[in-house]
Amino acid sequence: MTVSRRSRDGVLIVAAHGEIDLTSCAPLAQALAVPREATAPRTVVDLSGVTFMDSTGINLLIGADRAARGAQGWLRLAAPTEAVLRTMQLVGLDSVIPSYRTVSEALEA
Repeated sequence: MTVSRRSRDGVLIVAAHGEIDLTSCAPLAQALAVPREATAPRTVVDLSGVTFMDSTGINLLIGADRAARGAQGWLRLAAPTEAVLRTMQLVGLDSVIPSYRTVSEALEA
């Protein structure tokens, strides 16, 4: 798994590529970590390059969402692939963390 980070209008955009599972999730976990001193962190996770995600990825995203909310911020998901979207829907993640068709939609919401 590879992860890239960029900012746009004060929002961190984290793009993940590859598989998100127990053996590969560390780079994404580091990219999504909310510093203790952060206030109102806003993050969009671009899932368009993710080919597979298991429960490790689900738990990672839930933890990142809780950390962002705890710091009065938010986390949004964008452009999940069909396989990832099915996993998200199966466990109900799409009803917990807002998900959008594109990064642009997530930024505009």
